[in-house]
Amino acid sequence: MTALGDLLGSHVVRTVLTGAALLGALSGMLGAFAVLRRQSLLGDALSHAALPGVCLGFLIAGGRDLGAILAGAFFTGALAALAMMLIVRRTTLKTDAALGIVLSVFFAVGVVMLTHVQAQGGAASAGLGSFLFGQAAAILQSDLWIMGGVGLAALLLTLAFWKEFKLVSFDADFARAQGLPVLALEAALTVMVALAIVVGLQLAGVVLMVALLIAPAAAARQWTGGLGAMVALSAAIGATSGAAGALVSAATRGLATGPVVVLIATAAVVFSLLLAPGRGVIWRARAARRARARIGDGRILTALQGFADAHRDAGYRSEQGMLEAALGVPPPAGRLAALARRGLIRPVAHPPETTPHWELTEAGRAEAAAVSGEDATAREAPR
Repeated sequence: MTALGDLLGSHVVRTVLTGAALLGALSGMLGAFAVLRRQSLLGDALSHAALPGVCLGFLIAGGRDLGAILAGAFFTGALAALAMMLIVRRTTLKTDAALGIVLSVFFAVGVVMLTHVQAQGGAASAGLGSFLFGQAAAILQSDLWIMGGVGLAALLLTLAFWKEFKLVSFDADFARAQGLPVLALEAALTVMVALAIVVGLQLAGVVLMVALLIAPAAAARQWTGGLGAMVALSAAIGATSGAAGALVSAATRGLATGPVVVLIATAAVVFSLLLAPGRGVIWRARAARRARARIGDGRILTALQGFADAHRDAGYRSEQGMLEAALGVPPPAGRLAALARRGLIRPVAHPPETTPHWELTEAGRAEAAAVSGEDATAREAPR
């Protein structure tokens, strides 16, 4: 607690932590819409397209003026979004191809401009390279007001057009049929994403900013199916990742904040993909294993019931070899033992034979009848 208190006692650490949390929440909220619209690459394209704007703002201002740099980044990001939309609407190329073209072309222009600016020399131009991967320590108190203002504006706009954004995200064609201005709504979402990228350039840089947009939303998607819950959870994961990354970076010498935040957000994605109820890989594997076990148990019970019916003896003792013949494979000893523990079957002796025999209990006969009824219903269902 003392070490944490010492960290939080630093004005720089508090500023970076607040900025990282604000940026994570903003990115998580807007990233949820990008993920649902299947435009995860949009954030990558816009963040890379911001690089030539950073250089353009530097050249226009004649120095490392943050306002000019962010304005230039927003301009080229918006220009990239417009170019992408024109390519999709005026050509036969799909969205992913248009995004790939815009990303590579704008980033290539940005690298050329960055090389040109740095070749001119000067201490100010040397710091432009930090916009590639971010430099959280450069965040100022005034930057927090910008982040907070952009975040509040995005939140208010999202709440004001919640139903419209929701409909556009899930079914743009239906929204268009209902008379909604789909193009304007999509443009509004794109502009908000571009603003989030611009204000996050100092923290994560143009290369890693896309992870802050997509990772929290991808993690939240595994835990919930509702848009409202997903947006809220995505914002919470983004804010937590940002704050945790800032603290880890501050506590460990030499660790950049942006990459640490991205790694923590990625860890949240991996955790969610593995363990989220209903959608997680481990959860689904366990569910599939239980389903296979349930099917195998049903086959054993119906086989024993079939022998009892054939011999007109509810307490018929079936030899284990008969089960093997009926099932086509030897019944796993573990499944027989599990059925016995559940009270559905019981092992019985059948002198003079010494091989294992099994018979259904009353509960087992009821379970076998239920399984047979389900199978009959499935066979009679219309296809």
